[in-house]
Amino acid sequence: MKKEKRERHFVRKATYPGGVKALQAFLKANKKYPEEALKKKIEGTVHIRYTIDYQGKVVKTHVIAGIGHGCDKEAERIVKLLKFKVPKSHKLKVQFHKTIHIHFRLPQEEKSKSGQITYDIVESERGENKSPRSYNYSIRLN
Repeated sequence: MKKEKRERHFVRKATYPGGVKALQAFLKANKKYPEEALKKKIEGTVHIRYTIDYQGKVVKTHVIAGIGHGCDKEAERIVKLLKFKVPKSHKLKVQFHKTIHIHFRLPQEEKSKSGQITYDIVESERGENKSPRSYNYSIRLN
């Protein structure tokens, strides 16, 4: 007769479907850089503490460390969109508390086309000893 395998933890944690990479992809896809922060060129990280209810919804958010200029409100807005997977835990209605860091980095300007590489092939002159042809390359950045 086999013994029943006991669960490791009495209360299992809430997880984001798809894992950490899916969570990061969701945040990146839904984050909108605030206009005020763009104008003032504000960058930084917003630390948010949030509460997940027994259904997997984010019910409460609190900014622990913010950078202002609309970034804090945007970070809270994104976190409230999250939906977690909560396993059933012995008919208990448990709330989970987590912390997340949302990074705001200014968009990088596209590089100009002046960074293209052009090169010339110069055939060296053949000397008296008639050595085989060789080529010299010179690379110029325009």
